[in-house]
Amino acid sequence: MSNVLQWFNDVFLKMTWLEDLVEVLFRDLLKLDVTSLWYKGLTFFFYDVIKIFILLSVLIFIASYIQSYFTPEKTRRILSKVKGIWANIIGALLGTLTPFCSCSSIPIFIGFTKAGLPVGVTFSFLISSPMVDLASLVLLASVFGWKIAFVYVLVGLVIAVVGGSLISLFKMGRYVEDFVMPKEDEETMTDTLEEPKPSFKERIHYSWEQVKEIIKRVWYYILIGVAIGSIIHGFIPHEWIESILGSRNPFSVILATIVGVPMYADIFGTLPIAEALLLKGVGIGTILSFMMAVTALSLPSIIMIKRVVKTKLLVLFVGILTSGIIIMGYLFNAFGYLFI
Repeated sequence: MSNVLQWFNDVFLKMTWLEDLVEVLFRDLLKLDVTSLWYKGLTFFFYDVIKIFILLSVLIFIASYIQSYFTPEKTRRILSKVKGIWANIIGALLGTLTPFCSCSSIPIFIGFTKAGLPVGVTFSFLISSPMVDLASLVLLASVFGWKIAFVYVLVGLVIAVVGGSLISLFKMGRYVEDFVMPKEDEETMTDTLEEPKPSFKERIHYSWEQVKEIIKRVWYYILIGVAIGSIIHGFIPHEWIESILGSRNPFSVILATIVGVPMYADIFGTLPIAEALLLKGVGIGTILSFMMAVTALSLPSIIMIKRVVKTKLLVLFVGILTSGIIIMGYLFNAFGYLFI
């Protein structure tokens, strides 16, 4: 059984056949020296670009088809039936069904809040949505293996549940802007709306449209991420990376988190950078902290959130996420060897 899983992982996730094909192209046809920096950088770039776009297309299609069964109306009804921490858990889990970046999740967050859902529950959704979707699980497994991927998703869900629960505990709903809060007539109207029931053909069409829309939105981030990863992999000396983000630097996790904040990308764009850092010997926790910071704490998404919440709630939101990401990073660096 383990041999079958290993074969599936190599063929469909890591696509070792594609890596071999790209290497043959540059080594035998283009006659590049395999020891040159250009060979390392170019093979990394072409292999990762093709692999990510193949995986991304398949995963978005599958995730979107599943998501077609969870319309905002149905999601709101599901969340309205549970209370307390269970509502936060379900909100975080439902966030995994949305293969979006944080900026795309904010309009859904606004819609849930306007529909009368507790602010803490909607924040659990907002945290988990960009950080731990189904596509990220498979893409992470293609680089780090299934154990690391599952633990990453689990930690992301824990951060989402704890973050949303703390926001509820501190009664931070009063710090949401008035135009986002529900009005009685809007809530009543939402309850009376008939939920559409798409056919199988319509779900397939929706899933394919989502593939085209999301790839159209993120393709340049993927190319930028792969290009950065190629430079790191092929041209930046191992010693430089090790001195800045290696295990000898006790502040590597904090530094990786801070560096990730100004960037704006989703996990698809950060994965090639993470892969290059892993090949350079950077700790798992440091890499995952960087990825979480980029996907959940990017500066553009914080600016967008500031438009719908007041400063106190924004500071608490950022503080919870930053603390959770840093703690997770140090724990992974300390105990990550258990999952490799």
